Amino acid sequence: MRRILHRVLPAAALLLAGVLIAGQAGLFAGTRPAGLGVHQGRLKPAPATPNCVSSESVEGYSKIAPLTYSGDGRAALARLHALVAAMPAATVIDFRADYVYAEFISKWLGFVDDVEFHLDESAGLIHVRSASRLGQKDFGVNRERVETLRASFGKG
Repeated sequence: MRRILHRVLPAAALLLAGVLIAGQAGLFAGTRPAGLGVHQGRLKPAPATPNCVSSESVEGYSKIAPLTYSGDGRAALARLHALVAAMPAATVIDFRADYVYAEFISKWLGFVDDVEFHLDESAGLIHVRSASRLGQKDFGVNRERVETLRASFGKG
């Protein structure tokens, strides 16, 4: 048994180090997807894979509630923008009167998630879409991020 461990552990450590180095070098970042933004009043549809949540989805894994606010919609979106910008893993790429787009980068492996918010003032909602660029699953990361933001946003 010790012989096997002496052979396997160094190889496993080397593999883990290689994966971490690859992640830090940006090899797991992927490329920014086409079609982000608001098109005909809606965010890009969620894929069929369980690696995205969207408040504009009507069924399945991706369905999540939009954010609600009271008062001035643009002020609410500006407050949400400030919350997103303050998150350590976030980089805001685009901020307009009715739209926020940010990239979130995972700490160890450098995976990137694209997160968008669209203000729908007529409905009093802020729609959200949070999607992983790579992989078929997100292990609940996108949903957890949106719910964390929802809790912080609700306190303001």
